[in-house]
Amino acid sequence: MHPIVKPALRRGWRDLNTVQFGMTPAHAMVLGPMDTATGSFLELLDGTRGMPLLREQGRGMGLPDGHVDGLVDRLAGSGLLDDTTAGGPDADALREKKEVMDRLRSDLASLSLVARDPGGAVERLAARRRLRVRVLGAGRVGVVLAALLAGAGVGEVDVRDLGRVEPWDVAPGGLPVESVGERREDAARRAVRRAAPDRPPRAVARDGKGEETRGLSLVILAPRDGLAVHAPDPAQTEGLIASGTPHLYAGVVEATGVVGPLVLPGDTGCAGCLDRRRADRDPAWPRLVAQWRSGRQRRVGACDLALAAAVAGLAASHALAFLDGDPPGCAGARWEASLPGCAWRATPVAAHAACSCGTARKTNGERTPEDGEAHERMAGRQPNAAQLAGTWRAHV
Repeated sequence: MHPIVKPALRRGWRDLNTVQFGMTPAHAMVLGPMDTATGSFLELLDGTRGMPLLREQGRGMGLPDGHVDGLVDRLAGSGLLDDTTAGGPDADALREKKEVMDRLRSDLASLSLVARDPGGAVERLAARRRLRVRVLGAGRVGVVLAALLAGAGVGEVDVRDLGRVEPWDVAPGGLPVESVGERREDAARRAVRRAAPDRPPRAVARDGKGEETRGLSLVILAPRDGLAVHAPDPAQTEGLIASGTPHLYAGVVEATGVVGPLVLPGDTGCAGCLDRRRADRDPAWPRLVAQWRSGRQRRVGACDLALAAAVAGLAASHALAFLDGDPPGCAGARWEASLPGCAWRATPVAAHAACSCGTARKTNGERTPEDGEAHERMAGRQPNAAQLAGTWRAHV
């Protein structure tokens, strides 16, 4: 072990005996009492020394036997300590890629504040490189979102869409002006490559029919048509529900940004649950949706750059939290913000008893033998290296 006090946290002395690590309430912590010698010893915890050398130098500073080990254990238990050698073989391989590590150094620092265990941050970063995410939609939200995920270290981010790039699809960080007129999929994939030129090569295993056999960790539905995120069609995700594939909605409709729900099949409400609950509250809802979906007018959506960027950023943060093993705030909920105020608000998407997804029955403890077999199949998939016990996880 080569311990290092997490460098992402600024350090300050509150008084002669109390040290504060971090500034923000979410991650700051106060430790004390701390004597002068121990405070000086903290400077040696910079990741360049192993425990034998630290014990020797601690004795040279007058610290009693066992004090160094006790301090290291205390800091580690408080989530304030990292280890520059931990994380396993994948983390070691990642550390050898200097250009990759330099590009992801800020992401690694952020992860160190979320992953409490020493070595947990680089372990999660290495795990991201084995994940597969598909983004359905190559507009102002979808391409920026895909680029953010790739830039944050997700190993494979595939974008799917039809048609050609229109001038109003262009966005900073997404599709460039010179891509207008090109196939959307081709232009989107180039944008993803620009965000992460050092990502691992795509390794696709296929069965005898030519179908991919390695499952997707997450599918993100980021439609260019705002209606498809405001009132998503349950039929479009029947395959994802059946295969147990987590999926997240994100988009902009009539100057309103939408992120969520993140659907965890069998555990959270889906698009069908959302649709049925709206119909319960508003008898006219099915009639309105039918009219909206039957329209054939060619129109440009009200999707300004700033709101689209905000939606892409929030959706990417929620997606990364899920992929890393933390419960995101959009699991079973929709986050919405409308211009001009852009104040985000969350609305739960509860499971509906009449929905064909069966989540309401399952979450009430009424599992059939078939349900149990399906959950065993889902649980049997290989999770990423940062799996947290007791949480619904993405699968490699």
